[in-house]
Amino acid sequence: WIKEDKKGSKETLDRIVASKTGDFATWYGEVITKSEMIEYGKISGCYILRPWSFGIWEQVQKAFDGWIKEEPLEVQNCYFPLFVTKGALEAEEDHVEGFAPEVAWVTKSGDTDLAEPIAIRPTSETIMYPEFAKWLRSHRDLPLKLNQWCSVVRWEFKYPTPFLRSREFLWQEGHTAHYSLEEADEMVYAILDLYRRVYEDILAVPVIPGTKTEKEKFAGGLRTTTVEAYIDGSGRAIQGATSHNLGQNFGKIYHIEIEDKDQPGKKTIPWQTSWGLTTRSIGVMVMVHADDQGLVLPPRVAPVQVVIIPIMSKACPLEHLQPHMAKVKAELKAAGLRCKIDDRDNQSPGWKFNHWEQKGVPLRVEVGPRDVAGDSVMACRRVDGGKLNLPCAGLGKALAAELDSIHAVMLQRATDARDAKLVQVTKWEDFVPALNDDCLVLTPWCDPADQEAEEAVKDRSRAEALEALGLEEEDARTATSLAAKTLCVPHAQPELPAGTPCFFTGKPATCWCLWGRSY
Repeated sequence: WIKEDKKGSKETLDRIVASKTGDFATWYGEVITKSEMIEYGKISGCYILRPWSFGIWEQVQKAFDGWIKEEPLEVQNCYFPLFVTKGALEAEEDHVEGFAPEVAWVTKSGDTDLAEPIAIRPTSETIMYPEFAKWLRSHRDLPLKLNQWCSVVRWEFKYPTPFLRSREFLWQEGHTAHYSLEEADEMVYAILDLYRRVYEDILAVPVIPGTKTEKEKFAGGLRTTTVEAYIDGSGRAIQGATSHNLGQNFGKIYHIEIEDKDQPGKKTIPWQTSWGLTTRSIGVMVMVHADDQGLVLPPRVAPVQVVIIPIMSKACPLEHLQPHMAKVKAELKAAGLRCKIDDRDNQSPGWKFNHWEQKGVPLRVEVGPRDVAGDSVMACRRVDGGKLNLPCAGLGKALAAELDSIHAVMLQRATDARDAKLVQVTKWEDFVPALNDDCLVLTPWCDPADQEAEEAVKDRSRAEALEALGLEEEDARTATSLAAKTLCVPHAQPELPAGTPCFFTGKPATCWCLWGRSY
């Protein structure tokens, strides 16, 4: 957008050039940088979260942190060191094998080699659980429910993508210990539903809750539950957040033992859970909702929900509009809305409209001479460009309702886009074509524990897709493989008639499994 004034000087807004449908990856990079969310750091895969994106994370944090502290969960926040000893990290074989390629090690202090390398946490089970062994002695010490907000480092081999795949990211990680398997499961599912709420009620992104297959579960855990999202623009699935039942495995390794309440004098091992939500959620939100003009922010996470812009002219200078804008702002603040007046005198109203549109602010309120005269405002919705002339009386309540309406529109739009690409397939010959059509694919599946068959589906689907494209192999570092991947066994299962064969092995199917090409 370029505007020339009478002296010929230009005000320019660096608008987005790539289109979401034409070049998704370039479009995404432009949206997150030009909306002032991200700056690229000096080290590959490490990104600077500018105030606009960190403000979104703060809203997510505020909601989730409040929920987990409420009854009946009553989780407490804490903080553990970011370093872990080599011995502690390597105590659980499956766990360390799952994370080994991504662990960053500190080997020197100044010019001196450390006696033993120290790992930077990829996750904190191995840091926390030796302490759990000290703290937990009796069944009366249970349940223990802890959460920490921190950063973790996973030195990814694959090509990094801001928010989605970075070498350091922010997250919350919850860790709990319970007396029984049933209590641990209750915790796992309660948290999973809170993750669904983060995506659907806060970010306006629909998700599919389910359980991971044995191959895709958390390394060292008993089972993993997940919420899976879909990115319509790229035709790919993405894991939204995971909640794990760790069973008693980590308890055995780290010697966490308590007095058995049913058999005095005997020891028993508590059942543990861990669960995490990361800044990846911001990337999912951007990819699902943003358009060719820039961000489209869900109202409940927008750092600014309403921007007030004066329509100035020589006949109506800023000082004529200021009392009216101050009144409007006070009305919105009283209704609990996050709002801002953009009264910069070096930019035109048109430039400001485009600037705040690019940053995704849900509502723009225009204040000009006619609005002052009529004691009203003109409100414009970012999601669909809809305009409303509203009286100042009751404006806070009216715009709060408008923001709820915007959220509902965004969630419905994203749900419709996903559901249009959610298909059922019962024969292999229809499977890869459905993936090539950017679909999420539900198939009858023999057994979520059959890792061999799952790996075979992955390999064969990749080979068939490469053959169709006339390629021999794909880049080992790609974060967007052509291979099919199990996303989850959805908790909401369609009917599966007895005797239905697995789409791949032909054995009797035990469930419907959701597949896709995933980030």
